[in-house]
Amino acid sequence: MSLTLDLALQLARDTLAEGETRGFLPLAVAVLDTAGQPLAILRDHRSSLHRADIAVGKAAGCLAMGFGGRELAKRASAMPAFMTAVSAIFPKGIVPVPGGVLIRDADGGLLGAIGVSGDTSDNDETCALAALDRAGLHADTGA
Repeated sequence: MSLTLDLALQLARDTLAEGETRGFLPLAVAVLDTAGQPLAILRDHRSSLHRADIAVGKAAGCLAMGFGGRELAKRASAMPAFMTAVSAIFPKGIVPVPGGVLIRDADGGLLGAIGVSGDTSDNDETCALAALDRAGLHADTGA
């Protein structure tokens, strides 16, 4: 299985729809392939400035480090100087909080990452997880 444009768009739309269904604040979502290149970046028209950039940073950071956002958050807490250093060298940034999720197939193979921003980090992650589940994909949150 691969992460196609159609699948990325479905994931992004389902993520936004989940946030709206739950009454969350307006979201932005980014779906990146394994090379960190965007396949889909969507945002609710009411989302605030740079929400899509934060979503990209959440997804890209997960890909760059190989961990979901929850593990990145733990490492950022334990090694803040390291996270500051890598954030300066990662071209798409790193946002070490929940809401960045690696996308895996049934065999654990890496397909890409999804990043969500707009509500609390936990709520952002909830929307990504719902979309991945709906698509029959596996989420790696780093928990």
